[in-house]
Amino acid sequence: MARIALILKSQKTPKFSVRSHNRCKLCGRSKAYLRQFGLCRLCFRENVYKGNIPGVTKASW
Repeated sequence: MARIALILKSQKTPKFSVRSHNRCKLCGRSKAYLRQFGLCRLCFRENVYKGNIPGVTKASW
């Protein structure tokens, strides 16, 4: 879980656009962010298992 202060800080518009970075929409994690879904890898995995993200299935071979 990300610190509340960092989440709030990232919601502000930065002085320069280069300084902005992506965060997970659910938990606020900044690392392992998947752009296509807007989630971190942990939240993505949980939501795929629950079936909340359409068109994505667990790989098995």
